[in-house]
Amino acid sequence: MGANGSSYPHSCSPRIGGNTQTQQTFIGTSSYSQQGYGWESKLYSLEHGHERPADRKKKSLGLATLKRRFIKRRKSSRSADHARQMRELLSGWDVRDTNALAEEYEGTAALKELSFQASLARAEAPSLQRDLAALYQHKYCTDVDLIFQGTCFPAHRAILAARCPFFKTLLSSSPGYGAEVLMDVDTAGIDVPMFSALLHYLYTGEFGVGGAEDSRLQNVDVLVQLSEEFGTPNSLEADMKGLFDYMCYYDALLSFSSDSEMIDGSRSSGGGGATPEEDLRAHKAILSARSPFFRNLLQRRIRTGEEMTERTLQTPTRIVLDESIIPRKYVQVILHCMYTDVVDLGLVLRGSPSSCSLGEVQALVSGCRGASTRTEEAMELYHIALFLEFSMLAQGRKP
Repeated sequence: MGANGSSYPHSCSPRIGGNTQTQQTFIGTSSYSQQGYGWESKLYSLEHGHERPADRKKKSLGLATLKRRFIKRRKSSRSADHARQMRELLSGWDVRDTNALAEEYEGTAALKELSFQASLARAEAPSLQRDLAALYQHKYCTDVDLIFQGTCFPAHRAILAARCPFFKTLLSSSPGYGAEVLMDVDTAGIDVPMFSALLHYLYTGEFGVGGAEDSRLQNVDVLVQLSEEFGTPNSLEADMKGLFDYMCYYDALLSFSSDSEMIDGSRSSGGGGATPEEDLRAHKAILSARSPFFRNLLQRRIRTGEEMTERTLQTPTRIVLDESIIPRKYVQVILHCMYTDVVDLGLVLRGSPSSCSLGEVQALVSGCRGASTRTEEAMELYHIALFLEFSMLAQGRKP
């Protein structure tokens, strides 16, 4: 953009290098110093247009100020809207209702803080996947031995049959507690560590991390060959829910006693007055994996030799529960949570005359007991969970 220097006040055309034909025209102001003859000049190029930088700066400051005003006005309008809505809501309320609302808000805030502090104070409940990983590692209550390349892998037939069609077919031809099953795997390259990783996957749904055999099992070609031979399992949650529904290969019976006796390991069918139809089926592996109480009980039976007798007679283990401590109506909820990690209060048996705890009996005698509410049932289940040392029942998620 060209400009005539004579048309602007205080213009000057300095010469550089003595060449008067290639000089660039500048405009500016000159201020003479009071202490000398020198002058200071502020020169601005005409290439940026006719607008002075000072004017541009003023405009930018003005826009910034206007923007801040809009933001401030918008914030104030939002807060004013909330306040106006609250005033409109409470305008027709009685003072007592307003106080009740304020107390409700305060109680909700306190409950939220209490829940947060409780979650920080208590340890996270171990999940089904974590407990099954520990079960595979420690080999509690195994009932079948898999022999692969001269190595014995104690395992649980119910879990393997529920998770893998190959093992379901294989184990059906080898009944009996403690049966030894020779494994003949056709997939090339499967060695002992890889077979162990495969079993770990069936128990947990994960291959694990860090092992060379795990990385080899994640190879697509190997997975395709294994799926063709062993079949593709469903998710761990779906297979364990199926195991709970059908109770294949169950090896434990939960019976109930109305007497005030401690949990007994007697396997007598008449123990506790329960009939076989009233017994509930379960798997010792799941009971041991999820509850330290049941695990210690079953381990004590092994030490006393009762487990060996049951294996010889091919009979399931009967566990007699004191119904004054663990009411029958809650057992389906407990077992369902053990197999699925879900606490479903809809499984509570209602209306059964024999399904009442010690506290309910005392309340019925005193004549001040009605039907249990969901809150009361949840609290009673919480105390049962503490007794069984089953953390997931106390902290489990809803269906």
